[in-house]
Amino acid sequence: MELATAAGEHGFDGVVVADRFQPWLPAHGHASHVWTVAGALGERTAGWVAVSAVPGYRTHPASVAQAAATAASLHPGRHRLLLSSGDAIDEHVVGAYWPEAAERAERLFEAHEVIRKLLGTVRRGADVRHAGPHFRLEGSRLWADGDAPPVQIWAGGPVTARRAGRVADGIVVGDAAPERLERLLAAARDGRAESGRGRDLRATVHVQLAWAPTDAEAAAGALREWPMAGLRFPRGDIRSPFDVEHLVRGVSAGELAARMTVSADPGVHRARLQRLLDLGFDSLHVHNVTRDQRGWLAVFAREIRPNLQ
Repeated sequence: MELATAAGEHGFDGVVVADRFQPWLPAHGHASHVWTVAGALGERTAGWVAVSAVPGYRTHPASVAQAAATAASLHPGRHRLLLSSGDAIDEHVVGAYWPEAAERAERLFEAHEVIRKLLGTVRRGADVRHAGPHFRLEGSRLWADGDAPPVQIWAGGPVTARRAGRVADGIVVGDAAPERLERLLAAARDGRAESGRGRDLRATVHVQLAWAPTDAEAAAGALREWPMAGLRFPRGDIRSPFDVEHLVRGVSAGELAARMTVSADPGVHRARLQRLLDLGFDSLHVHNVTRDQRGWLAVFAREIRPNLQ
């Protein structure tokens, strides 16, 4: 809560909270309930509060829709809902079968359909139903006031991005090479155009970086706190933080530097963030993976944010 408040004071427009049941590493120590944290953040901060939620395993899409509608009512114009297909480390805990990636994508888009149906009842007031291959919804509505929040879908490839552009308000993608990001953005805009809503949509990129007062500290901090980024295989099927701890033992600082910006130089980080904005993304989720968050906030406010166009 203290760091989120400080982030707002240092020029960040809002905060993002992820729907996790376990941390990636045992040393991270916390995996708090996302909607409880989001509610507290809404009271303590003045910017927008985005929740990256995983519907369909631990949480039924109807419950996600109710939580999002409640957050939007409590904090008008400040809530954003981001939907993800999730990771086994969080979702397998309820004992259900963890599907392959293709089925996870299908579940995600059907969950989005259920959520959008329910969010549509906030103003309209009529019951909706749903009967699909993964979810059922009996005749029901959301009893909430206010406007429904915008909904963005995490997209890992062009097919998902195009589909998300067609049905959602926008996309969220992970940082990658410029050519890949351009393809994802173009696919999402094509999907948006296919839906008859033009080509404008919300486009967010999630950026991980490592900053510290020296390059050596930045590299050491990244290797200690976020070695998962250096794994050469997708981590969506890993079940336990202790498994992750074992798997990352061979990750090197060089492998991490190849996947994120690791530097003490604010200009290096500013240049990377500016390139992403220049590609056409309208918002950036910036995650400094090192522990020196207060130092990073001060550097961001003093040397990065004022120079971003």
